[in-house]
Amino acid sequence: MDTPANAEARLQAEIDALRAQYPDTQDLYREVCVVLFFRHGITPTANKLYQLVRKGSMSAPAEALARFWETLREKSRIRIEHPDLPEPLCDAAGEMVGALWQRAQAAAQDALEQLREETRAQVLAAEGIAQAATARVQEIKQALGVARQELQEIQQQSTDAQADLARAQGEVTALQRQVDAGAAQRRELQDGFNAAQQRLTHELEQQRAAATAAEERHAAEIKRMLLDVDRERVNATKLQKELEQARRMFADLTELHRQQISEKQQQAEGLRQRNGELEGSVSELRGQRDQLLRDMDGLRLRLESLSAAKTARVRPVKVNSAGIAKANRSKLTP
Repeated sequence: MDTPANAEARLQAEIDALRAQYPDTQDLYREVCVVLFFRHGITPTANKLYQLVRKGSMSAPAEALARFWETLREKSRIRIEHPDLPEPLCDAAGEMVGALWQRAQAAAQDALEQLREETRAQVLAAEGIAQAATARVQEIKQALGVARQELQEIQQQSTDAQADLARAQGEVTALQRQVDAGAAQRRELQDGFNAAQQRLTHELEQQRAAATAAEERHAAEIKRMLLDVDRERVNATKLQKELEQARRMFADLTELHRQQISEKQQQAEGLRQRNGELEGSVSELRGQRDQLLRDMDGLRLRLESLSAAKTARVRPVKVNSAGIAKANRSKLTP
């Protein structure tokens, strides 16, 4: 059973065979018209010819089709104007063939106009997608400007914190290295985004240039162009997500920096409080020491006054008492 798919495959095989025999575009289109009309019983149209042959511009099949109908009309007239036929029959046959030729010409023109309308609609759709992509790029630029301003504010806050908390310079330096690494990563993301933006802009310009000549191209080329635009839009979205992730990382680093600085401030405040307590204890101990020295001096004076009234028998006792007082004084002196 001859299915439509088999018939289409057989027709395409015949056209492929004709390609090798007729390298000229007009000759190839003419022979395809002959195969369609006389062998397969299909009325050729410019759109059908271009879909089967796909060679040259859209005007090539239309021109070849017009020549085919003209040749067919002329050959029909030659056959109709045979001297053996009556003149009324020749006139009627000529009028019938002329009407058929006019209808075929009108059908070919309508098919060509329909193809042009479809092409214009596809061009307008492509321009709409290009404008949407341009608007998306502008939004990404604005978001990038906000992110750059936020990064500058974060760097300024980090510089102020370093000036106020010089004793935490080591921790701040480590955090600064992390911020620099994040900035380098952000620059890499920015470079990738700029490259993607330039590539997208270049491709959009190519697409606009291709759109002006879309009437002479096949619908498959326009679809491929639309796929390229969608792919670049996905890349731009991916870059935007990476930029948001970098911004969140900067915010986390800033919060960690602030918490560490707060902890260092609390530790410094605790050390100052402990130092005050120790200074108070030292002052108190010094007062006690001075009081003990004064008590020792009074005791020594009393012992000296008593030793003057005693006899030489108690002199060793006095010497021992002075030695004990001197030893106690040396123990209390820091």
